[in-house]
Formats: sequence, structure tokens, C-alpha cells
Amino acid sequence: MKSILITGGTGFIGQQLCPDLLSKGYELTVLSRQSNADVRSICGRVTPIHSTDEVPGLDTIDAVINLAGEGIAASRWTKGRKEKLMDSRVALTRSLVDALKMRTQKPEVFISGSAVGYYGSQDSATITENAAPNQRDFTHRLCSEWEKAALPAEEFGARVCFSRTGIVVGKNGGFLSRMTPPFRLGLGGRLGDGSQYMPWVHRDDVVRALCWMLETPTASGPYNVVSPCAVTNDDFTSALGRTLGRPTLIPVPAFVLKLGLGEMATLLLEGQNAKPARLQAEGFDFHYSDLDSALKASL
Repeated sequence: MKSILITGGTGFIGQQLCPDLLSKGYELTVLSRQSNADVRSICGRVTPIHSTDEVPGLDTIDAVINLAGEGIAASRWTKGRKEKLMDSRVALTRSLVDALKMRTQKPEVFISGSAVGYYGSQDSATITENAAPNQRDFTHRLCSEWEKAALPAEEFGARVCFSRTGIVVGKNGGFLSRMTPPFRLGLGGRLGDGSQYMPWVHRDDVVRALCWMLETPTASGPYNVVSPCAVTNDDFTSALGRTLGRPTLIPVPAFVLKLGLGEMATLLLEGQNAKPARLQAEGFDFHYSDLDSALKASL
């Protein structure tokens, strides 16, 4: 494999994934709504395209890494916002797969984004890739439809993998960029009662896991891309306070989050004790299993 088509290349994960793949000698085409200049300034020496209509005419596509999707926590989940979240993932993935079907030369691998939100709220139960989802949650419906949209890539012979990613920590963006400011001011604290699990993962390990799926011929199906050591929100809060050298004495009651965020508060008040069972069983090694070291490397 030499040539890779990437969606979401300018996002938090893509910003690191693209340079890493370029350093390995891959040729990258990045599908993005941003200008060519902006895409290249973020991703490096890539070929930008701006529509799935351009996909059938591309010279070679050996693999696809599909990470596009609007930020799930960017704003309150109104009906219109939910539709945008679905369209930016599900509709785009369907359009991408349809465009690939029109090609004479099909990709060997199709790696598609997903999230541990696929399982819905699971309290403290240990969640591996075989766990039954809680189908009442919006996050489950979103991830389930996203995965279903990618599955038809198997019909033209592609090896399909799903990256069910947790809360990603890393430098200069992502979850920590929104969570850290009040902590730096000494205003941080647990969310609700703090017992909900936060299946975190360092961005370095997300990128490495995506590359592993790309380069491992036997990899297929869903993978929980999360640290082996999930923690509760109370544990995460304490670790972040230690890293910043600040107190974490001001909890945010659940009712305040529900009033302010509506249904989206479930992202903060519910979670999954997810484990990367398949990745570990198939030989993938995490660089960041300890939360304290991951936070130190991210702040």
C-alpha cells in the first residue's frame, strides 16, 4: 500500500496522523472543506480534494482512513444539531463508499472512525468489543449508523476496521483544551458524583492504533481504542489537578450540567469502563497506559 485517502485530516487526530504517515513514505489525499493552502499548512505535503465527487477520478487509492465528523461536544444537541452530527459522519461515509464503488481500482483497507459511545451508557460494567450496547442513547445510534455506512466497503473486497475511540488527550486541542482552563484557575472539580467512567486514550496511541490497523493484514472489525486503564471522572479530576498543581474542590452538580447542556450532559455524566481487549490480544502495545504520564505529556 502506498496511497491513502483521508477524511478528517485537519482534525485533532488527523493533524498528527498525516505527518506520521508522510514520514513513513505514504502518499496522502485529504478530503476537506478547507482551502488547499490551509489543508497543506495543517497536514503537510498532501493532495487536497473537496468533494467525494472527485474520488472516482483519483489515480490510486490503496487505503481509506475515514475520520470526518463535526465535534460532538461543540454545542447543545438540538434536533438540528443532531442532524448535522449524523450527516457529517453517516451521510459523508455513505457518499464516500458510493464513490469508491465507482472506481476500477478499489482500496484494500477501509478504516472508519467510531467511538466507545457506540455502547451507550454502561455504568461500571467492563466493556469489550463483544458487549451489547445500550440502544437508547443518541451516541449509540450515531456510532451504529456511522459503522453501518462503512460496512458496504466489504462488498468490493476492502478489509474494514472500526476505531471505537475514547476521550482523546494530547497537546494543543481536543478534550483537554476545553477542560483545563477552569482547573488552571483552581475552579476544577468532579462532574456529578464522579463515579462515571472516562475511557481516555492519548492521541499518540490513537495514531499508532490507526497505523496498526492499516498495516496489519489480519485486522478487521471493531477495536476499542482506549487506554487499558480506564478511570472514573473523580480519578481523572484528581490526576488533572495533580498535573497542574491546582486544587480540585469545586464539583459541578449533575442538575447544573443538565440545565446547561440538556441531553448532551450525558457525555459528561455517563460513560463506559471500556477495555482495548482486541488490540491487546492481537499484539498492539500502548505507549500511554498511565493517566498521570499521559497528562504530563499533554499539558
